[in-house]
Amino acid sequence: MPKKDLETKPHLYFAKSLRRLLLPIMVEQLLSSLMGTADTIMVSNVGSSAISAVSLVDSINVLVIQAFSALAAGGAILCSQYLGNDNKKEANRAASQVLFVTGSLSILLSLFCLIFRTPLLRLIFGSVEEAVMQDSQTYFFFTLLSFPFIGLYDAGASIFRSQNNTRGPMTISVISNFMNIFGNAVLIWGFDMGVAGAAISTLVSRIFCAVVVLWQLRSPLNPISVRQYLKIRPCWPLIRKILSIGIPSGVENSMFQFGKLSIQSTVSTLGTAAIAAQAMTNILENLNGIAAMGVGIGLMTVVGQCIGAGRKDEAVYYVKKLSWFAELVLILSCLTVFAAAWPITVLGGMEAESARMCLQMIAFITVVKPLVWIPAFIPAYGMRAAGDVKYSMIVSCASMWIFRVSLCIILCRFLDFGPMGVWIAMFTDWTVRGAAFLLRFHSRRWLDHKVI
Repeated sequence: MPKKDLETKPHLYFAKSLRRLLLPIMVEQLLSSLMGTADTIMVSNVGSSAISAVSLVDSINVLVIQAFSALAAGGAILCSQYLGNDNKKEANRAASQVLFVTGSLSILLSLFCLIFRTPLLRLIFGSVEEAVMQDSQTYFFFTLLSFPFIGLYDAGASIFRSQNNTRGPMTISVISNFMNIFGNAVLIWGFDMGVAGAAISTLVSRIFCAVVVLWQLRSPLNPISVRQYLKIRPCWPLIRKILSIGIPSGVENSMFQFGKLSIQSTVSTLGTAAIAAQAMTNILENLNGIAAMGVGIGLMTVVGQCIGAGRKDEAVYYVKKLSWFAELVLILSCLTVFAAAWPITVLGGMEAESARMCLQMIAFITVVKPLVWIPAFIPAYGMRAAGDVKYSMIVSCASMWIFRVSLCIILCRFLDFGPMGVWIAMFTDWTVRGAAFLLRFHSRRWLDHKVI
């Protein structure tokens, strides 16, 4: 397509549809993170051992969530490319297989964790205080029961996003998050159930998400509709296509979370105050990046449909356009979270030393993150949507283990940087992978893959 047309027609055509696509995703991601912050503030009032336990177990839970999110995204990329190619029949078949794969694997994982939950926690976090370990076992028991519902919701939400419907998942997520907060207030403060109350509330809200998204997906008014769930049978050619995209992305996300677990193990040796400070800092850092991450999620749908329609120049155009938009969103988010950090530590009832370390790390993050985060993440969303998933997996895993994990261990355990060493190592990782992704993007080799 001529450059002049590319800078006018697609831009004008997508202006409204981009807003309809991106804003609900950003709102969903942002509100989910805000609710998570409120959740943590409630739990932190139970005590340092409670928030430390929730933080440690959530590092496992996030590993599961990220793995199933990547698998679901692999199916969504397939669906979006079929829709871009105007092949609704195959898009519907792909959607049913995404649900089958994520549902089956999530049930198996939940059973595995149920059987081995105690030795698993002791293997990963064996050096923590006994009070933290007891709370961790309680919290993990209830949250692992939610894994099948996480998998099914992620699959359903990704299918909706692939057909440009982001408002439905946003509405479900917002309602479930408020349900979670209300449940926490009742069970933690009303019935004095501590971390068990927080876990039960989370379980109920995730069941709600899965049930509602599957019910909405049955509507024949949707471009993609899945109605008879119990009659879904495996279609191995489609499953192989889904896994060819989902597995590399899942490995990348899982290795990323394994790296975080390794870092958590290192932080757990620094004492309860450092664990609590790192837990709150993780939440605030996630909060300041979540809206920009929503832009990346929306970019996958846009690029997937462009590639499916054979419009590669438009795919390049939208990766650039939305990367700049994500940068603006990230800067505003970082400044907002920095301004809110001190009140949050006060509301969370954090001990003075934990609050001091948390505020110091947040100030560092606010300055550095806008400089290195966008190249390390946003272009990769577009490249994955084109089917270039192996390169992203190799670069991300190598950079994470070589720079983030190894450097973190050196800085925290041997050079006495404390929890600040975690963020120095993380920014080094982001800088390296950002450079690698920019080189790949400008080479255009990510456009050479064929998915459908």
